[in-house]
Amino acid sequence: MSVLIMVGSLILVVLVLLIASIRVIPEYERGIAFRFGHIRPMLNPGVHLIFPFIDSLQRVDLRVITLTIPPQEIITKDNVPARVNAVVLFNVTDPLRAVLEVENYAVATSQISQTTLRSLLGRAELDDLLAHRDDLNSDLQSIINARTEGWGIDVSVVEIKDVEIPEAMQRAMSREAEAERERRAKIISARGELESSAELKAAADTLSQSPASLQLRYLQTLLELGADQNSTVVFPLPVDVMGPLMNGIKPVVEAFADKKEP
Repeated sequence: MSVLIMVGSLILVVLVLLIASIRVIPEYERGIAFRFGHIRPMLNPGVHLIFPFIDSLQRVDLRVITLTIPPQEIITKDNVPARVNAVVLFNVTDPLRAVLEVENYAVATSQISQTTLRSLLGRAELDDLLAHRDDLNSDLQSIINARTEGWGIDVSVVEIKDVEIPEAMQRAMSREAEAERERRAKIISARGELESSAELKAAADTLSQSPASLQLRYLQTLLELGADQNSTVVFPLPVDVMGPLMNGIKPVVEAFADKKEP
């Protein structure tokens, strides 16, 4: 009877160990197993046996990981203080190297990203940081990826999210932008006046070649003004029309004045 109990107990222990040894690796992960400290072949998706006290298992996620870089205090090349944060997208391409070459690949990638962000943006001017962000993102991605490639990590995207600058600098940039808009507005207005004066000169030259057309233009203007019955029209006459009229009236006025004298 005692033998049966011992055999039953042994079978139960073996079943418990087998059940405890079952590990399921999903499709998006790979398993790195060590037996007595020695690396075993990489475990692909499926069911595997990992014996307690003999084997140890580390799971490596192959999906794209989003890493947020906390705000970094930097001073740009033109001595402007700023706070910059970014986001890094990376994934593991070689699980064995990611486990064997670095203690914690996520933390290591984060630290490399922070130091590279401060170093690269410290060599850029504020205008480049604000206007040429795509170029800086590309440079950051290439530099970080070159350092993490040896760990089996591929950095696919680095994006600068926010750039915070002092309020005084924001006001100065606002005044600069306003002055630039006023300059452009004045240039556009001056160009419009120049083009308008050229067109008016051309129209005056055309009308001066035909006095009749000038009179027709006057009549057309009167017709347009007369459409409103409540309007008062002040119609100017050209000097060349009034000149002969005044010369004809002048002798009559002088004769009338002579008659009144005693």
